[in-house]
Amino acid sequence: MPVLNEEKHLEQAVASVFAQEIPTGFSAELILALGPSSDQTDSVATALSKSHKNLKTVANPYGLTSAGLNLAIGLAAGEVIIRVDAHSKLTAGYVKTAVELLELNPKIGNVGGVMLAEGEDDFTSAVAWAYRSRYGLGGGKFHTGGEAGPVDTVYLGVFRKSVLLEAGLFDQAVVRGQDWELNQRIRGLGHLVWFDPRLEVVYQPRSSWKALASQFYKTGLWRGKLSRKDLSNVSAKYLAPPLLVILTVFFIPLWFYLVAIGVIAATAKLPASTKIYLMLVLPTMHYTWGVGFIAGALFPDLAKPGDQ
Repeated sequence: MPVLNEEKHLEQAVASVFAQEIPTGFSAELILALGPSSDQTDSVATALSKSHKNLKTVANPYGLTSAGLNLAIGLAAGEVIIRVDAHSKLTAGYVKTAVELLELNPKIGNVGGVMLAEGEDDFTSAVAWAYRSRYGLGGGKFHTGGEAGPVDTVYLGVFRKSVLLEAGLFDQAVVRGQDWELNQRIRGLGHLVWFDPRLEVVYQPRSSWKALASQFYKTGLWRGKLSRKDLSNVSAKYLAPPLLVILTVFFIPLWFYLVAIGVIAATAKLPASTKIYLMLVLPTMHYTWGVGFIAGALFPDLAKPGDQ
């Protein structure tokens, strides 16, 4: 679990890991890769390590997710590596089901499931709805669900350590989209990346407009840079936001798009107060991601390894 400035969510995330049912014949450990947090995250982690004998910590001085994951994987004793996140919570049966899938199908190198976004107020509930809707993030299986089967990438993931080592671990030069980039290498080695809807992880979205806009711009920026390097694996859903930006700048009146957003918000099964935020959240996601993608594709040097 890579951790940075997560004093609010860390205890809950750790509790969800240690509440998991461990398959017969397995033991479990949790390794926290602690970045240079500016809040009380390290103090929370220290207290948790005293409560859980199977919890270890490792310093991640640069704070980058990919670097933290590699540090933690290097310390891991087991053959099954379960990537977890301090901003999310594993649901019951996640570990047991994932390990069983790896045991049943030796071709699977990584398995994951649904990123179950949940909000705590009107704003985050609007963001969560957008995450789970095809109108928000394009309808990928790990956002909206679907049938089990091979996919191009999954949320977080449960890996065979041998496959991770064969693939060369996470690319520490990739700040955003490192999971997608790694999964392309895993697939290129002949292993399956597998989706199963029974695997659910509760995700807590960014709690402010500024944080959401920054997250989506930077994610789009890196996706554009990575797509430029690997055009053959670019999904159509990744091209929709930049295409939207181009169309509404040069061809289609902006009001047409905004009317469509209004219709989507009006028909969404949400409280009226949440619908108002949805009319802000959807354009924020679409345009910051789309502008970021275009910038990353045209000017890849804008996506800097140190900018997380």
